[in-house]
Amino acid sequence: MTFLTLLLQAGAAAADTVSGAVAATGNAAPAAAGSAVQTGEPLKITDLLFKGGWVMFPLLILSLISVYIILERFLAIRRASQDPTQFMDQVKSQIIRGDLAGARAQCAKQETPLAHMIEKGIRRIGSPLKDIEASIENQGRLEIMRLERGISILGIIAGIAPMLGFVGTILGVIKIFYSIAASGEFGITQISGGLYEKMVSSAAGLVVGIIAHAGYHTLTVMVDRVVYRMENSALEFTDVLQDN
Repeated sequence: MTFLTLLLQAGAAAADTVSGAVAATGNAAPAAAGSAVQTGEPLKITDLLFKGGWVMFPLLILSLISVYIILERFLAIRRASQDPTQFMDQVKSQIIRGDLAGARAQCAKQETPLAHMIEKGIRRIGSPLKDIEASIENQGRLEIMRLERGISILGIIAGIAPMLGFVGTILGVIKIFYSIAASGEFGITQISGGLYEKMVSSAAGLVVGIIAHAGYHTLTVMVDRVVYRMENSALEFTDVLQDN
């Protein structure tokens, strides 16, 4: 009986020890997590950009190119999209009076695609109407090409930038798993600590792609409006020639 009593007492003491250790571990985990959150430094965008890897440098170059093209083309297209009503009224009245030199001078004052196109038609007055229309159409194509200069680059950047950022993330993930395989240690800290940094390149690529995509379509719509006005003005010009 004495031996059995001692055995039961030892088992009870061991159980109490295990339960106490489990409770202590459970209490320590939230405390450690809380202290980690409290002592964690705030996430800075500049720090993330530098942790994105070498891919961030070509993405930075692509972003600068996109911003330059968007601003430069926006200003150029905006100058070309002036209301042509007053200009066309003056040119048509001078053509009706037979003042072709004055009409050409009026076109020379306007540094717009429409003025260049109409001036080309005025210089062909006296030729068959089909030749005048062909000359205006050819000049119009040249002016449209000048307006669209560089816009196609935005379309290319919009497609390349997200893929380039994704490549940076994939390369970073490969490095993470290579280091795990080399060290033989596997833990959530090792994965998450490096993965969040490598995701920066994907986010940056998407941002650059969105900017280029939005700029491409905005400028394309602006060019379409200018082309529409040029076509209407060209029809007005040919109508004046037919009537006179």
